[in-house]
This record gives sequence, structure tokens and C-alpha cells, in this order.
Amino acid sequence: MRQIRAGIIGGAGYAGGEMIRLLINHPGVDIRFIHSKSNAGKYVYEVHEDLLGDTVLKFDDQWHSEVDAVFLCVGHGEAKKFLDESGASLDGVLIIDLSQDYRLHSGGERLKVNGHPFIYGLPELNREEIRSAHGIANPGCFATAIQLGLLPLAKAGLLGDVYSTGITGSTGAGQALSATGHFSWRANNIQAYKTLTHQHMKEVGQSLQQLQPGFGAAGGTAGGAAAGGGFAGGGAIHFTPWRGDFTRGIFISSQLKIEKSPDEVLALYEDFYRGHPFTIVSRKPISLKQVVNTNKCLIQLEQVGHQLVVHSAIDNLLKGASGQAVQNMNLLFGFEETAGLHLKANAF
Repeated sequence: MRQIRAGIIGGAGYAGGEMIRLLINHPGVDIRFIHSKSNAGKYVYEVHEDLLGDTVLKFDDQWHSEVDAVFLCVGHGEAKKFLDESGASLDGVLIIDLSQDYRLHSGGERLKVNGHPFIYGLPELNREEIRSAHGIANPGCFATAIQLGLLPLAKAGLLGDVYSTGITGSTGAGQALSATGHFSWRANNIQAYKTLTHQHMKEVGQSLQQLQPGFGAAGGTAGGAAAGGGFAGGGAIHFTPWRGDFTRGIFISSQLKIEKSPDEVLALYEDFYRGHPFTIVSRKPISLKQVVNTNKCLIQLEQVGHQLVVHSAIDNLLKGASGQAVQNMNLLFGFEETAGLHLKANAF
């Protein structure tokens, strides 16, 4: 397997740490630099203590252009700022951005870097476009879990109003201190937040409209969904996210009306995800521990009469962030899609 040269911008946070863990063990990657202004000169294992003995790399505060790919593991707004400032030094460098800066279309057009459009990096939706992209906009964590639960229905034109609830661990809020991130607040506690207004719904609506034109997402989408409702007759997603009393993982339950039989719906899902190695349709109940520390998305269907509930579960830091970014890198550079991502779940 050939080696590609990779750089990481923003290596000190949760997503950056997972990116380092994955890439130092990837057979086709040579990490050339890990950027962090606040930790420059420190060994990586001084910040990510679990990497003691795994690497002697140090954080750097300089941009190195002699790379084939760069991963932007920075906060929202910072990725665009970095790319604007880097300019010509990015010529020939493939970019995988984990922020939300390049996910949404503007005026119906994809945002660009150096004249090349960013491709939305959900392999189960855009695999072939990803292979030839110059820039990848990695999906959000909630967005990944919700979309993977609904894509087969969208392809069949079966989406109407969808009512989704999702719970996420504390790592979904990032590493910066906040009142709702403290152990003393999270322990034995849950809370709804951003009810019906979560920012990921715009990218969910945008993706579902690829397969089912006219579908809208609550809060408005590229394409013109009415505020709070979506398109007349076209349905919308009504999403309530929850903060959970655990560190990582996302569990989504999406409910909608369906006219097809359970066997017909199951066949839609199994046919859609055949050939996609990380999205698995389970015929038994799924749980969060099956996906934590993996790049998997597990999906389970439950139907009573004409009411269908789709459960989907992912690790927010892997399939919802860094793992999916590596999956996209594999597609970009012609590696096996699963390379470096054979990970063991935290079953107990």
C-alpha cells in the first residue's frame, strides 16, 4: 500500500485526538505534522495521554504544504478562515473539513476551494463523487445518524413528516469547558436542547432532497423549506436532541407514517446498504455499546401498523467525525474503504 502524507490542523481536541489515533495506525498514512498553536512543542502524548508509547510526534504551530491531504479538525468558522489565509499553498492538497463551514450549498451551488467544489462526505450517499473530489465536507454527527436512518426511504420517495429524538454523549459538545459539560452536571442527568432548531437539520434536508426532491427539513433548508414546516405535502423533520449521561455515542429514533409492509421496508434498507461496509441493518434490537469505538452505523426497524420507527446508532467521534473522515480519505486515495477502520466495539 502506498503512503500518503497527511497533516492535521487542530489536533488537540476530541476529533483531532481521534484523527491522530486512527492515522498513526493506518497502513497507508505518514503523518507529517499536527498543528496546534496552544500546544506547539509538546509531545502529542502530553495532551492525549492514552497515546503514550504509540507516537513521539510533537505538536507544531506551522503550516507545512508538503502534504497530500489535510484534515481540518477545528471549530466552526475556523476552517474557512484557515483556507482563506492559506491560499495558493493548498494547490494540489486534498482537504477534508470536519467543521460545518462547507457542508451547505449557497444559492444552490456547492462552496468551493481553489475553484473546486466541496463534496458532502457521506459515503453511503455520495461515494462516487467523493472518489474524485478535491475537498470533502465531513457531515455532522447528528446529521450522519439521522440521514443513514432515512436515506432508503428518501430514495423510495416515502418520506413525509418525520419525528426524531436523539441522545448524544458529552464529547459531542467539544473539549472546551461549559456548564453542561461538567461531570457534576452530566452525571445522573439528561436535558433537551436546541429543540426543533438544531443546525444539523439543514444539511440533513439538503441530502434527503438529493433522493426525494421537494422534501424539507424543520428550520429551513437549502431549497426553500418554510420555517418550522418544510414543503407543502413534502414533509419535514422535527428533531429534539438530548444531552446524555455518558461520554460518546449517538442513538436516534425517527418515527413516521408508512404504507408498506414491514418486509417491504426491510428489503428497502437491506438493498440500499448492500455494499456499504459500515452501515448494517440489524433484525434484532440495537444498543449504543455495539457502535462505540467503531466506524459503524447500526440500524433497526420497528413497525406497528402504519407507524415505522427507525433506530440508528453511531459513535459521534468516529462515524460521526474522524472515522468518517478517514473513510472519505480511503475513497479519495483508492485505498480499501475499510482501511485503518477495523475497530473493536466497547462491548462492556
